[in-house]
Amino acid sequence: MFTGIIEDLGKIQSIKRGADDFIIEIKSAKLTPELNIGDSIAVNGICLTVTTKSNNSFTVDVMPETVKKTSLNELKVSDMVNLERAMTPLSRFGGHMVSGHVDGVGEIKSKVSHRNAFLIKIKAPESVTRYLIDRGSIAVDGISLTVMEYGLDYVGVSIIPHTAKVTTLGFKGPGDKVNLEVDLIGKYVEKFIANQYRNQGLTMEKLREFGFI
Repeated sequence: MFTGIIEDLGKIQSIKRGADDFIIEIKSAKLTPELNIGDSIAVNGICLTVTTKSNNSFTVDVMPETVKKTSLNELKVSDMVNLERAMTPLSRFGGHMVSGHVDGVGEIKSKVSHRNAFLIKIKAPESVTRYLIDRGSIAVDGISLTVMEYGLDYVGVSIIPHTAKVTTLGFKGPGDKVNLEVDLIGKYVEKFIANQYRNQGLTMEKLREFGFI
């Protein structure tokens, strides 16, 4: 589990590609000394496992399913990535609950400077936008942000200069892909309610009968 508060910008040192998987080496002088083999780490919002480490870099394995459903396949050597270690029981909970399991890949459509903030509009799939609420939470490349606006196919967020300075959203712009994860509480609530309806034999006909639709 993560909080969406980025700890460091790592640099891609190497990418060893297989048929549909790959191994990424990431340089992070700040975090590597604190990592152990087997630790979970969020890379651009994706929960991965540390497999090897040296003095200032570590490697993670990326399996086919992750390649297919995230933006990691677009990474190149020397690219920068957001890094966050898994939270501990004593961690400050500065963001929101982030699992590191991506719900969809979005594309930045616009990025506009407005006073002391950047307003970013992201094209997003319905698998993401269906769970959004005004002032709710969303993780963008692993960054905990507040939903400023949303529609059927987009979400708008705002970042302050500090966030722009210490995360990938500072240099990403229109056309760039980002990993999106919605607040997991909404998904649990949806599943619970759906199961309750199913167990009680509710149908569209019954909902119409009682005036709900």
